[in-house]
Amino acid sequence: MITVNLYYKGANGSAQAFAREMEESGIAAAIRAEEGNLRYQYFQPLDDPETVLLIDSWRDQAAIDAHHASPMMGRLAALREKYDLHMTAERFVSDELGTDEAFIRK
Repeated sequence: MITVNLYYKGANGSAQAFAREMEESGIAAAIRAEEGNLRYQYFQPLDDPETVLLIDSWRDQAAIDAHHASPMMGRLAALREKYDLHMTAERFVSDELGTDEAFIRK
């Protein structure tokens, strides 16, 4: 699994408005329905109201590549421009060998 944390930064609530429009317009749901998508979820950092975090997880690089080549990316890019957002990203590849299960309280 590959997970990308995307931090959307804006001003005057624009990152939150972007995330709301992604959800209300159905774009986020359509991305979640794409082959290989495992997670597509927005979060708000408690200490930074002008940032929204997207946790975006995919089965493999081929699924990410197909997503990036889809028409949905054009709609997504247009919304990023509309809200004048700037982004930073972190990328993580799952470690199938290691586990922290003993430290997780369920």
